[in-house]
Amino acid sequence: MTRRTGRDGHTDWCGRDHRCNLGEHRSEEIVVDLTGRARAVLVRVRTAAGREHAEVRVRVALAPAEVAARRQLAGLLTDLRHTVTRAAVAARPHPRKATR
Repeated sequence: MTRRTGRDGHTDWCGRDHRCNLGEHRSEEIVVDLTGRARAVLVRVRTAAGREHAEVRVRVALAPAEVAARRQLAGLLTDLRHTVTRAAVAARPHPRKATR
């Protein structure tokens, strides 16, 4: 994954079409589809300020019973919190070790 920006201002991964607007660059969508059950869509975004993000949309079919649906939502939120925290920690710069 290279982050270079070409002469036209687009990155190697940029969709280079209507997805790019307001100074943002956006990749094509990466879709994970479990027909009838769940769908996730990931888009890589570089803002006008140069910061890069992953934009993720998730849609999951919920159980028809309220208690089961709430249990699903609680599990989904727990998993999302873990995933977002893990990604944020990985993006944090690590201090360099002092050389002697």
